[in-house]
Amino acid sequence: MKQIFLLNWRPAVLLRALAAGLIAVGCQSRQQETETTRAPADAVQSRTPAFTEDSAYYFVKQQVDFGPRVPNTKAHESCGDYLVRKLRSFGWQAIEQKFRPTTFDGKKLNARNIIGIYNPDAKRRILLAAHWDSRPFADADKAQKNSPVPAANDGASGVGVLLEIARTIGQDKNNLNIGVDIIFFDAEDWGNSGGTGPDDEYMGGFCLGSQYWAQNKHLPQYSAYYGILLDMVGAKNATFPKESLSMMYAGDVVNKVWDTAKSLGYGAYFVDVTGFGVGVDDHVAVNKIAKIPMIDIIHLDPASGSFFEHWHTVHDTMESIDPKTLKAVGQTVLEVLYLENTPPA
Repeated sequence: MKQIFLLNWRPAVLLRALAAGLIAVGCQSRQQETETTRAPADAVQSRTPAFTEDSAYYFVKQQVDFGPRVPNTKAHESCGDYLVRKLRSFGWQAIEQKFRPTTFDGKKLNARNIIGIYNPDAKRRILLAAHWDSRPFADADKAQKNSPVPAANDGASGVGVLLEIARTIGQDKNNLNIGVDIIFFDAEDWGNSGGTGPDDEYMGGFCLGSQYWAQNKHLPQYSAYYGILLDMVGAKNATFPKESLSMMYAGDVVNKVWDTAKSLGYGAYFVDVTGFGVGVDDHVAVNKIAKIPMIDIIHLDPASGSFFEHWHTVHDTMESIDPKTLKAVGQTVLEVLYLENTPPA
């Protein structure tokens, strides 16, 4: 995603919040190795299956190996076909929702949202999402601003985590009795970040796939109890504060997820810091148009006031990806899903 905004803060309050956030993150970072080491033992105590971080890492790499997944390119088409095949190989239904959006700079895109469906007859459903496209220009790069972004973290990491969740659930012999839907949103990252502001909620043409889906759901009456969006969830020592728009739309879901992460030993990643908003991400259209409460797990650095180091540069490569971070996010989301399980009659 695109740009950080600190929402509704007066300068004095903002300074105090930043100071508190820095102290909290500093304290948590000293606990991170202990908590990360402790997490697998905690996870085994529940009925939730283990999330395999090496498998998730492989799924991230498979996407990156296609090249930048910029719409209207062969790499984009091939990767989309791969995602559909993988979902079906895990025993999930897969739907391709094709659409033709126009970008802020007048390009017509061949785009498709890819939707995976588990347990389609279940009434109680949870929605998971990430974007799978790559940004066509590395506008935050000092030397190669016109080159496409490899998008290992900003794109492939969230998709890789969700593919591993789909694989894990599919192999768990139907022990999860709720319904789960995964949407890989397309055309999220072809926007004009330099010509946007916090009052432009779609920020110059970002999030085209989620806007389209929210107005044209794959099932006309589709709804979910809540949703979780993953964006930039693979960098080493990532921090995920409680993003402001998520707190506004679905604060109870944010607290549920962060409390679950802490119980698993991942509190150093899921930091209890608020006041940082993304301006817009795919969860906005899901909340405002589709009327489904959705939160955003997204890498925001309270110390620098920015995203991860290589955001929107040509250096967003596999070197950005740490399996430990994929594990923290994937195991947390899996645990949340299994805690929603309906007890047997």
